[in-house]
Amino acid sequence: MAATASINFSSMICYSILGPFFPSEAEKKGASNTIVGLIFGCFALVNFSTSLILGNYLTHIGAKFMFVAGMFVSGCVTILFGMLDKVPSGPMFIGLCFLIRAMDAVGFAAAMTASFSILAKAFPSNIATVLGSLEIFTGLGLVLGPPLGGFLYQSFGFEVPFITLGCVVLVLVPVNMCILPKYDSIPSKDSFWKLILLPKVLLLCSTIFSLSACLGFLDPTMSLFILKKFKLPAGYVGLVFLGLALSYSLSSPLLGLLSDKLPYLRKWLLVSGSLMTALCFFMLGPAPVLHIESQLWMFVLVLVLVGFSLGMSAIPVFPEILHCAYENGFEEGLSLLGLVSGLFSAMWSLGAFTGPTLGGFLNEKLGFEWASAIQGGWALLSGLATGIFYITEATRRSSSLQNPPGNNEERTHLMGSET
Repeated sequence: MAATASINFSSMICYSILGPFFPSEAEKKGASNTIVGLIFGCFALVNFSTSLILGNYLTHIGAKFMFVAGMFVSGCVTILFGMLDKVPSGPMFIGLCFLIRAMDAVGFAAAMTASFSILAKAFPSNIATVLGSLEIFTGLGLVLGPPLGGFLYQSFGFEVPFITLGCVVLVLVPVNMCILPKYDSIPSKDSFWKLILLPKVLLLCSTIFSLSACLGFLDPTMSLFILKKFKLPAGYVGLVFLGLALSYSLSSPLLGLLSDKLPYLRKWLLVSGSLMTALCFFMLGPAPVLHIESQLWMFVLVLVLVGFSLGMSAIPVFPEILHCAYENGFEEGLSLLGLVSGLFSAMWSLGAFTGPTLGGFLNEKLGFEWASAIQGGWALLSGLATGIFYITEATRRSSSLQNPPGNNEERTHLMGSET
């Protein structure tokens, strides 16, 4: 678990340091809000396609090799990203931003897909608890990334944050090569299409997508809103991110433990978390129809609630998909874990592409207040759809228990004998 925790921690720092200063830096280089959103989003789009491919071939490539190779690629391209301020403004800068972010996405997808599979293989009975505990390190990375990135940027310039963190990731490569176990597995005949076409899995994928889209929306938009609305310096913008990241990382282990100990609560954690996320994004601006003046303390409070609600929905999803796969005859093993890990990463990445891309466009056209309210609609729709599905499923099961098929056959037989 230490190996996967290290990559989660370092990767989240590398991912989150962009938030406080890159949007404003990119604007100086001639990138519009929409282009900045696309730069954030292209990482996720490449991650989406790569996760599906790597998840399908995990047993062929090997989980350990995929994990270590992903870390190495991610560390190298993070250092390269720090050199972009030397590139001329305009199309050259924008094109290289897209290229390097795409390369980083390949490395990130490899490491994340392998890490989820390794953890689920090592702790099959406590998947939600382990994933929840791992989210502490994800949260720490998100917590430390923005303030650390903002501080290093203000103190040393654009290059130092990326070079420093890229070197940290590269140092972790040989460490993980030594401590990570090797798992062997026989490839399975099960496919992504068979898994994703299950109705429950399809709805769970919509939950992953909506949560990721809401979270990704904040990357290109929130720092600009804070700078303009509350007049905070760039170094303090990162501190505002703490509200979301801390609440997410601190609540995730407890939600994971609750999900494993009381599995029947998972579905309602998913539904209530999605609906709570939708409400929080409606209040984040707040939406102009509420006629409430935005204040810093209220903004931070809503971010804290967003972090908690994201944990409520995100932590139970992985074990719920696995449980659904087992119910529908999928073979247990590393091959299935690779499919689920790849699917989870792919759906998260698709949302992380849509969120910044659509968010940057809406923010530019409508402003942050309306954009955040519209973004919350993703979570509202998925929460309502999943809730209706679970209620329908529970009703169907209760009616089948009250009227089992055998009783109907027996009743028909008795009526026939009476006649």
